[in-house]
Amino acid sequence: MTLYPNLILDALRNVRYPASGKNIVEAGLVEDDIRINGNKVSFSLIFDRPTDPFIKSIVKAAETAILTYISPEVDIKGNIAVKTRTPAPQPAVKPLAQVKNIIGVSSGKGGVGKSTVAANLAVALAREGYRVGLLDADIFGPSMPKMFGVEDEELYMHKVDDRELIIPVERYGVKMLSIGFLVDRNAPVLWRGSMASNALKQLITDADWGELDYFLIDMPPGTSDIHLTLVQTLAITGVVIVTTPQEVALADARKGVNMFLGDKVNVPVLGLVENMAWFTPQEHPEERYYIFGREGGVRLAKELGVKLLAQIPLVASVCDGGDSGHPIALDNSIMGHEFIHLAHEVVDAVEERNQKLPPTQKVNVTKK
Repeated sequence: MTLYPNLILDALRNVRYPASGKNIVEAGLVEDDIRINGNKVSFSLIFDRPTDPFIKSIVKAAETAILTYISPEVDIKGNIAVKTRTPAPQPAVKPLAQVKNIIGVSSGKGGVGKSTVAANLAVALAREGYRVGLLDADIFGPSMPKMFGVEDEELYMHKVDDRELIIPVERYGVKMLSIGFLVDRNAPVLWRGSMASNALKQLITDADWGELDYFLIDMPPGTSDIHLTLVQTLAITGVVIVTTPQEVALADARKGVNMFLGDKVNVPVLGLVENMAWFTPQEHPEERYYIFGREGGVRLAKELGVKLLAQIPLVASVCDGGDSGHPIALDNSIMGHEFIHLAHEVVDAVEERNQKLPPTQKVNVTKK
């Protein structure tokens, strides 16, 4: 009996691969390494993944085919090697590749109105004609779904370039995602830091954000590994720090500024927002009561050499707008124009930063 490679291949063409319906030669499962030594035959079968459920049955069927269609005297049992293809390296997907500017909104401590500022800044930028996205990265206290009135929205996915991507919720011209869409709103989020970081990365890299002029990130208060995850994942253009005039808040804001400017993070601080700068009764808009201290944010901005972007008064309508899902920046009111002014200041600060970059790194933003 004379054995030769084509005789082996002809026998193997009688073995079907269930996943494709083709024979294993046509399906490309038989490697070009058939070795013949007398009656001994050996070769390799190659599969796409080591967990292919048909591996054992295909090996047994290949042995049977050779013994049946060639000769029962062929020494084949145990001589079929199994290999797994090495997948071709996939090009790395740059997170938010179609986003021109990524702005973090941060605070040294909770309770200073950071999320309120982030929500209204996003709406104000959208009102000014910019394409805006907003990520609620405050994992343990997500508030954006309530502030935008979309708590009951469900998330859906669609295919983009062979990838299944999350479709952000769109409201008031702002594309928005929050961990609040994925968890029980009435239950605490008991996640370790790594779980929170991975969830955030998924909302960033596995979502169809599309082309944006500004992508705002409502960061958690304080300084944590979440901040490090964000700056390591994204090329952040700069951050806006929110504080109140109160000395306790200023001390924490100072730490926040130093964190972003430090060597480990090294993200530009676009400026400081002094929120709740004074209390103004709705019926007496000309009156000011400095219940949290006076111009603490002004002094801190001068001390740290950063820009004071805005002083936002404490007005009941701002709180009411956040609670009702209707951000005050939507209104043509005094407070609505306060946030429009803040949006202009942030745009100017970004432009100033871009002017300092090399020509190849400059970003041009035009209104839609």
